[in-house]
Amino acid sequence: MSGRAMKKLKLQGFNNLTKTLSFNIYDICYTRSSADRREYIEYIDEAYNAERLTHILTDVCNIIDANILNVARQDYDPQGASVTMLIAEDMRREPDVSNNESPGPLPEAVVAHLDKSHVTVHTYPESHPENGISTFRADIDVSTCGQISPLKALNYLIHSFESDIVIMDYRVRGFTRDVRGRKHFIDHKMNSIQNFLSRDTRERYQMVDVNVYQENIFHTKLRLKDLTLNDYLFGMGVEAMSAVERRRVSRQVEHEIMEIFYGRNLPRR
Repeated sequence: MSGRAMKKLKLQGFNNLTKTLSFNIYDICYTRSSADRREYIEYIDEAYNAERLTHILTDVCNIIDANILNVARQDYDPQGASVTMLIAEDMRREPDVSNNESPGPLPEAVVAHLDKSHVTVHTYPESHPENGISTFRADIDVSTCGQISPLKALNYLIHSFESDIVIMDYRVRGFTRDVRGRKHFIDHKMNSIQNFLSRDTRERYQMVDVNVYQENIFHTKLRLKDLTLNDYLFGMGVEAMSAVERRRVSRQVEHEIMEIFYGRNLPRR
């Protein structure tokens, strides 16, 4: 899936391409009691509050060499949070605009480059009142104008959240002109979002692509390959469950993951 980098374009004026990465993550959990469900929602709400999300988006801006112009953030009652940042390209240093299909840095490697651009995140904790399933969804959008692609931040974002499912869309809009007047509807070689993911992510997740190359639309979905029941329990461990309950809860969790992954309701086994 790897591709050769395109030669650096000599443009007529500003690069008018808009590159947008939409990134959704889901965390699934089983809670036996209503008290456990409330505690899970409270835990998620605290772990991903507006302050923590602002820190994550600031790191994203560092990765793509952006100056933060404005920050708006809000925690909601009863749950959820939002952060929006307006950002601009940092003209004081030469950005990495190669946009080669390779993974960006991991969180521990990040030590705030765009124009007329923004990054946003919204969170959606929720729970089912009857079957014990609780979920957490975070929607993140990184939109850049100019030379920089937001895909370099993707690897960091995946490692910043505990994700059972990841759904990603990347779209290049508009066009830019070179010095000969020829239009360019994309300025970098692109085959698959998968090429921007680190090896450990590719090994942990099952991945599916649905790409529309002629429209510069790229879509990739990930779900964890291995389901370990203990990782999906909140407020208890598998040792507190009977064999029958373990099988039932495992089926519930797997069914929830499959419905979200395929985006439709599925018949229960």
